[in-house]
Amino acid sequence: MNNHKRKLVIFCLLLSGLRSSAQQSISLSGQWLVRLDSLHVGVDQQWYNQQKGTAIKLPGTLDDAAIGNKPTLTTDSLYKDVLLRLTRKHSYIGPAWYSKEIVIPQGFANKQLELYLERVIWKTRVWVDGKEAGSGESLSAPHRFNGSALAKPGKHLLVICIDNSKQYDITHREMAHAYTDGTQIIWNGVIGKLQLIAKDPLFIDHVQTFPDVKDGSVIIAPTLQNNYAQAVNATLQIQVLDKNKKVVITKQETVTVAAGTSKQEIKVALGKAMLLWNEFHPNLYTVNVALTAQNPAVKDIATATFGMREVTNTNGLLQVNGQRIFLRGTLECNIFPLTGHPPMEKNGWLKVFGTAKAYGLNHLRFHSWCPPQAAFDVADSMGFYLQIELPLWSMNTGMDKNTNGFLEAEAAQIIKEYGNHPSFVLWSLGNELQGDFQWLAGLLKQLKATDKRHLYTTTTFTFQKGHGTWPEADDDYFITQYTRKGWVRGQGIFNKYAPNFSTDYTKSIDSLTVPLITHEIGQYSVYPNLKEIKKYTGVLDPLNFKAIEKDLSRKGLLALAPSYTLASGKFSANLYKEEIERALKTKGLSGFELLDLHDFPGQGTALVGILDAFWDSKGLVTPEQHRQYCGPVVPLLRFEKATYTNNESLEATAEAANFSSSELKGVVPVWTVTDSKGKKWFSGRLTAKDLPVGNDNKLGSIRIELGSITEAAQLTLELKLEGTTYKNNWTFWVYPAQLKETNNKVAFTTSVKEAVQWLNEGRNVLLNPDTTALKGEEGRFAPVFWSPVHFPNQPGTMGILCEPQHPALQKFPTDFYSNWQWWDLITSSKTMVLDSLPKLTPIVTVIDNFFKNRRMANVIEVKAGKGKLIISSLDLSHDLDKRPAARQLRYSLEQYMGSNAFNPAVELKYDQLGFLIK
Repeated sequence: MNNHKRKLVIFCLLLSGLRSSAQQSISLSGQWLVRLDSLHVGVDQQWYNQQKGTAIKLPGTLDDAAIGNKPTLTTDSLYKDVLLRLTRKHSYIGPAWYSKEIVIPQGFANKQLELYLERVIWKTRVWVDGKEAGSGESLSAPHRFNGSALAKPGKHLLVICIDNSKQYDITHREMAHAYTDGTQIIWNGVIGKLQLIAKDPLFIDHVQTFPDVKDGSVIIAPTLQNNYAQAVNATLQIQVLDKNKKVVITKQETVTVAAGTSKQEIKVALGKAMLLWNEFHPNLYTVNVALTAQNPAVKDIATATFGMREVTNTNGLLQVNGQRIFLRGTLECNIFPLTGHPPMEKNGWLKVFGTAKAYGLNHLRFHSWCPPQAAFDVADSMGFYLQIELPLWSMNTGMDKNTNGFLEAEAAQIIKEYGNHPSFVLWSLGNELQGDFQWLAGLLKQLKATDKRHLYTTTTFTFQKGHGTWPEADDDYFITQYTRKGWVRGQGIFNKYAPNFSTDYTKSIDSLTVPLITHEIGQYSVYPNLKEIKKYTGVLDPLNFKAIEKDLSRKGLLALAPSYTLASGKFSANLYKEEIERALKTKGLSGFELLDLHDFPGQGTALVGILDAFWDSKGLVTPEQHRQYCGPVVPLLRFEKATYTNNESLEATAEAANFSSSELKGVVPVWTVTDSKGKKWFSGRLTAKDLPVGNDNKLGSIRIELGSITEAAQLTLELKLEGTTYKNNWTFWVYPAQLKETNNKVAFTTSVKEAVQWLNEGRNVLLNPDTTALKGEEGRFAPVFWSPVHFPNQPGTMGILCEPQHPALQKFPTDFYSNWQWWDLITSSKTMVLDSLPKLTPIVTVIDNFFKNRRMANVIEVKAGKGKLIISSLDLSHDLDKRPAARQLRYSLEQYMGSNAFNPAVELKYDQLGFLIK
């Protein structure tokens, strides 16, 4: 046996022995007693000496145990309070006293004991046998207490007072996701690990790892705690294992450990066999640090994981290990509807990250909170890039010294507990911060000097004047909705400008010197899925969903709810697709953060996801479909508009974003155009290309002469990279430039007076009043932004719903939901409110928001007088030579009205026209 192997065997045997004699723990899980202290009398009445109360299981929360005040909200009507969020079935804010008699074993004699509470909201005080043993406060890190008073073997009374009331001004209107009832709840209790840990007086407190990718080495930095009165001579032994648990290197050093706290740094060279960590190869290393001494006798071991990962921002672009990355992200806002708190075990996070990955994402932003250890562990193993934030969403940032002190301590705890994780790539000080930017700059500099393993930004966007449109001086990266040069997300564009699929945001980010990530793109509201109600079997009651269900039932609209969800959801998914593609087309952009891939049940029931709050599908878009436009490699197409006439040509430029692990060589782009029945109309092949990592990879030009299409058609252009799974598709519409004669039996007018005259003559009339003469809501293409409850002063509709097979639409190809060909029609409209009319089925329904649930439409058909009538609130009369979709819809309606199929079932009285028209 050679000398190296002999050392390795000896070291492994040593570690094996240390594991049996190093730090030991006792789980304190099980039954405790709890007393609520809403009057704050517990200290004065010495509850810390008493073991009284109601039985409760810890880890757990008062909500789990059904302890607290029951809600007083009702579902009898739609009002703001019931629609703000999911409702806690039991609620309590204030101190709660938890007591338990514990037994300390003989083996813990003369040990250093630590009480460990993995996650608590917000402040804790601990007593042992009536004597206070310490206090703690953190929303992000475990609470740890010196348990020396428990060192004597035998029975002890352990009492913990947990106060979940607001301690510092960190959150605007209680919306920061570390402390809110909007997503997670302001629970009281302990979640995660609850245990006593026994250590020798000299022990390893924690281990930090600092990889150096360029040097191929890592600095192992254990912090040692020596509670002896004098220095101790000891040995530190390092063992590094790869992902297969194979030992790759060992190292040993002799150290003198001074009394108190000290830090050691040991550099370990991994050499040429070093494995890098990134989203494609999430290679992890484990380091075991063993501490031994002879006099006094000490044996301890600590373990940490790390990845060889370096994140940089060279040339204003994000890179990991020197290769450019593009963040395809969404928010994680502490949304866990069954428990009201984040999972503390890996299984819960495997669903979150597994689902996000299935939908093509590689990034999660933790909005105004820091997740627990289990989330980092899963993200490390799956190769996710995380943005962590301080528990901060404030309009008064930096204004209060006590709050500042808490946040500084919180940041230090985050570094200590989670700084090693390679998934911890980005760090923001908070969400949409306003206040003292000088204080923020100071904290940012302090963190950057302390821990260089992450990139930092001052705030995740801000509305404060003088900030938010350009990076702060010390930002490593920048998150915004717009720069001083323009928008970088569709919310500022989609309602204002006609669909243009050549658009990107290159001009808006020109001359930025740090990477830009777009802030909270999307926020397109989807109608509630009422089938979801049955899924809420935990601590939260979906009274918001139940109130909406009752309101629909009262109004006779409940049967339409599934269609509302599907139509608004398909529309929303389509808008998200365009948002994502515009970001991918933008040369120099470093990523986007959706709001959201899944629903946000707080802040007014903001159901903005294509998935529900449980990370489950709503049936809107499959993971495979979503990855076509949101994945490592995405074919892209730039073209001018959505609607054409057949005397035009479609001219497009094909390109691809390649953010895979390497360059793609010799890729051949192929394209086809098919109609809704699957008939192939056009096809072609482009020249083979090499696609380096990055975007703005041009593939070639496509020109399609549309003259052969003589009937109105909805067409799909698919662009595929031959021999791969990478493909994408886009819909466009072609209408005849010259229409056949319309039926002269149909009378068209914008005048009510003229319509009544013709109806009295028994004619078929298409009435199209000017929008200024119509009552109702302004036409708005994009659906409700975020929530109609949180932002009530918006037009507040959620797209159209129609039956594509309706004979009135046979000459106007359409899906059952809003798509791009409806843009001009909707933005040139006013939505009719039908609540005062007889019940009827519109030809084109407009989905109202769930806060109002009105019957609304753009096109209806009725009997009136001696004739038959269609009323359209879409403008079908102006500039039709420039508005091919409007001209085609009018033609389709008139063809229908001149046929035997036109036979409305419901009669409208002339005076009832006054409910629609001024």
